[in-house]
Amino acid sequence: MENELFEKAPVPKAYFTLALPVVFSMVVSLVYNMVDTYFIAQTGNTNLVAGVSLSAPVFTLMIALGDIFGLGGSSVISRLFGEKKDEDGKKVPVASDEYDISVFCFYAAILCGIVVTIVMMMLREPILYVLGADQDTISYASGYFTYIVLGAPFIILSFTPSNLLRTEGFATAAMTGNILGAVVNMILDPVFISVLGLGAAGAAIATVIGNIFADLFYVWFLLKKSRRLSINPAGFHIHIAEVGQILAIGIPASITNLMQSIGIALTNRSLLPYGNDRVAARGIVMKVNLIAVLILVGFAFGAQPLIGYNYGAKNHARLKEILRFCYEFECGAAAVLAGALSLAAPAMIGLFMQDASIIEIGVPMLRMQQMGMVFTAVVLVTTCTFQSAGKAVGAFLLSVSRQGVVFAAVLFIASKTFAYSGVLMAQAVSDLLTAILAVILLHILIRKPASISLQKG
Repeated sequence: MENELFEKAPVPKAYFTLALPVVFSMVVSLVYNMVDTYFIAQTGNTNLVAGVSLSAPVFTLMIALGDIFGLGGSSVISRLFGEKKDEDGKKVPVASDEYDISVFCFYAAILCGIVVTIVMMMLREPILYVLGADQDTISYASGYFTYIVLGAPFIILSFTPSNLLRTEGFATAAMTGNILGAVVNMILDPVFISVLGLGAAGAAIATVIGNIFADLFYVWFLLKKSRRLSINPAGFHIHIAEVGQILAIGIPASITNLMQSIGIALTNRSLLPYGNDRVAARGIVMKVNLIAVLILVGFAFGAQPLIGYNYGAKNHARLKEILRFCYEFECGAAAVLAGALSLAAPAMIGLFMQDASIIEIGVPMLRMQQMGMVFTAVVLVTTCTFQSAGKAVGAFLLSVSRQGVVFAAVLFIASKTFAYSGVLMAQAVSDLLTAILAVILLHILIRKPASISLQKG
């Protein structure tokens, strides 16, 4: 993809060219998660299903670790491309040394996976008990845990090139790798789980093999098609300062995934006093809500290379136009999705469980969740902007706020003040407060410096 896409193409065309493949990947991931859950549930073994669920946070952790190198590296590379240092995506001169950002991210992801495998296998039993495994679920949880952890290098790696390729405009290739891995996983799930009778272990093996296929595609594409990125370690050098640039953006990006898990756990614990049916309904609501969230995440972060390139190029006029379009489109899409899910709430919840009481409990939960969707859109676009521009502080603050510090504070106060209703409204209120913080930080970190720069020019 030539620089024309980033520099001259109409903003809507450039935006959708980069974002739509990411959105499609998100939709495929959603379908994969649903299908994966379906085949596991088809065993009819509740302890097996519970064992897989208990080990699921381990997979979330690997996604978070992959984001460190994928999102961190893509942020640095896209800004370098914008500064007209096309070769810097491969080699950046620092003093007398050269280092390859894409090579570092690729092999650092593999090394991180190896470390995760060693540490988690050594601590397998205590980790499983911390996750909540008991004598009924330990064998299933252990089977899933063992193979997922053994596949950590492949899983963590798969989230790195998929992000790096988008900086060069290869959004479709990034999508292709994700879809390939998901399709292979879905095909192998029934084979390993039911036909071969491997149960929970089979589900994990299918997941790992799917990620291996994705990795092989990315390696082939980087070697044969990419003109600016590399995975060749020959003559490779790196300085701690450059590693710091990658980690400064990558770590806040990974924290977002971790905060999501914490937010879900806090909500579930707050609902427990009101009955397990509330917790069950909440689980279904989160799956339905994921439809809107994943689409919004795809549109927000699909624009990351475009924002980073023009920020690096100091093309403030085009950057302003891009940001305006991103906010307007994302907020509009959020409003439409929120309205659609609110209207279809009874039918959507009923797809998962035909239980009148669960539907009655879940409908107001889902509708309350949608009240904060536009604010979520603002937070997502602003977080993406900070990551693209290398604004680590802003990215970190937003990453730990919406489902972390701000959410925890709002949940505590709201649940004490309004009881059950407070628990339901906590996420929407947290979304609003975090959106206000996002707007303030955007003015301080992006718009204000840009205005000063333009005045000096």
